[in-house]
Amino acid sequence: MLVAFSFAGCGGYSSTATVNGNGPVAPYITTQPANQTVTAGQTATFSVAATGTPPLTYRWQKNGADITGATSSSYSTPVTTAADDGEMLRVVVSNAAGSVTSNSAILTVNAGTANSSVDVITYHYDNGRSGQNLNETSLTLANVNSTQFGKKGEFTVDGKVDAQPLYLSQVTIGGQKKNVLYVATEHGSVYAFDADSISGTTSTFLWKTTTLGSGETTSDNRGCGQVSPEIGITATPVIDRARNAIYVVAMSKDVSGSYFQRLHALNLSTGAELFSGPQTITATYPGTGDNSSGGNVVFDPKQYKERPGLLQINGTIYTTWSSHCDIRPYTSWVMAFSADTLAPTSVLNLVPNGTEGGIWMAGTAPAADAAGNVFFIMGNGDFDTTLNASGFPANGNCGNCFVKLSTSGGLKLADYFTPHNTVAESNADQDFGSGGGILLMDLTDSGGTTRHLSVGAGKDALIYVVDRDAMGKFNASTDQIYQEISGQLGGSVFSMPAFFNGTVYYGAVGDALKAFPVASAKLASAPSSQSTHQFGFPGTTPSVSANGSANGIVWAIENSGAMLFAYDAADLTKELYDSNQAAGNRDHFSGNKFITPVVVNGKVYVGTPTSVAVFGLLP
Repeated sequence: MLVAFSFAGCGGYSSTATVNGNGPVAPYITTQPANQTVTAGQTATFSVAATGTPPLTYRWQKNGADITGATSSSYSTPVTTAADDGEMLRVVVSNAAGSVTSNSAILTVNAGTANSSVDVITYHYDNGRSGQNLNETSLTLANVNSTQFGKKGEFTVDGKVDAQPLYLSQVTIGGQKKNVLYVATEHGSVYAFDADSISGTTSTFLWKTTTLGSGETTSDNRGCGQVSPEIGITATPVIDRARNAIYVVAMSKDVSGSYFQRLHALNLSTGAELFSGPQTITATYPGTGDNSSGGNVVFDPKQYKERPGLLQINGTIYTTWSSHCDIRPYTSWVMAFSADTLAPTSVLNLVPNGTEGGIWMAGTAPAADAAGNVFFIMGNGDFDTTLNASGFPANGNCGNCFVKLSTSGGLKLADYFTPHNTVAESNADQDFGSGGGILLMDLTDSGGTTRHLSVGAGKDALIYVVDRDAMGKFNASTDQIYQEISGQLGGSVFSMPAFFNGTVYYGAVGDALKAFPVASAKLASAPSSQSTHQFGFPGTTPSVSANGSANGIVWAIENSGAMLFAYDAADLTKELYDSNQAAGNRDHFSGNKFITPVVVNGKVYVGTPTSVAVFGLLP
């Protein structure tokens, strides 16, 4: 006997089936999709349960139209926006005997944004420069793949984006709360973009400000191709929400050929100058080194660029300075300014009676601990191998050093480490400070002692782990250092590592991205996993996104080949995504030296020579 029928159930769903007494049983829905309520920026998941002779197939629909690729018993939406509010989701379940259509479930999207408290106010997320965002709920190990994830847009700006973009949630602009992406360019401009408006080649910019004075232009490249063709804003700014300010250092020149370095504080909501700014940067320091006069070395604004990112601690903005290439005369400057007035508060020169010692660190940034001490690694420069009774260079020249500065009562050199062959390394242009250093969380060693450690590496490809409480200073015979790892990085380091879930991630030149687990306050002597891809010059500075300790993803950029990679943080052999996987150059962007990915609120932001590329979950 063969019976064909159709019916409409009282629950609002319909079914058509053909039933043979000895044949397959048509599908029947036992659990209907439930209504879902989310906040804009989150995803919603709908699911159904059904019985019937297998195999069962599923076809999800939105507002009556099929959703491409939605063919399982559950369906997760892309990241939602306010426009998705009120959508109707249902599913058609089928087998050989017939099909059944579920009730429609309603998607409610409330105003606001997922991760609404997440801000990125400084380079690499925090003053320890860990490179980790532990509040990422949208991007997961399951959905970061070339099918569900890719480039959502790329919008043009007026110059190179060498500074890392910054991000603030829920900023009041024009009477409305906005999630804002702040972008600085080498053309001397600062933009505030509506981070939720990015689509295709457009984004709504909320304001744009130039840092150039009247009649000024950006600086030329000063005969050095490292930052070219113009120099405006190179260093990553820093944001202070309490002061409603983004702090920026910009370089410019006027028609007479005079050059300027200025510190600006811009209103986060309008871009207007704050605190009677900008502050023109000038400085002198006792010494007889390069560009000295009358017993003082003099800061010449045309000889320097502020390459590392700005640092703010305890109401003070700190700047660190490098030269243009190694073009002399230059020395090693650190300057402090009041975050309230922009007035200079302290200055230190770390090679006052010599030459060089630029602070480069591949455009990363100095770090700071909870006590307000500042840590960074210096480039090649004069170092006095004759030490005073306290173990410090007798003439004050500390080139090629990993330094700790005290900030209490003004800037002072509190401790340092430099390799035993530091003079030879400097003479060979083998900078210690070609890469940046990070601070690790407090760790307990095998004897129960709490260790305060920092990790850095440079052109010699050695990983140096210093005890921040006793860094090791200088010994001509051997490195008196907490830990030193050799032979594990395949090239020089022009980058900064990241630290997540007890693991340090390094990306040297011509080498794989490598994971070094930390146990009993010691780095593993060899990587536990590494990527298949080998990163060309200048290596890669990774970032990590996770939801607490879950869904850890390591993000890395191949700058020379312009590729974005995502890896499972627990095993770098597991590549989740790269931007060359999708067909037709869908996720293409242009590479930019030293840039690091910024992952926040379900999106990944990448600075390019002409734009910002934005990646996220696809519709």
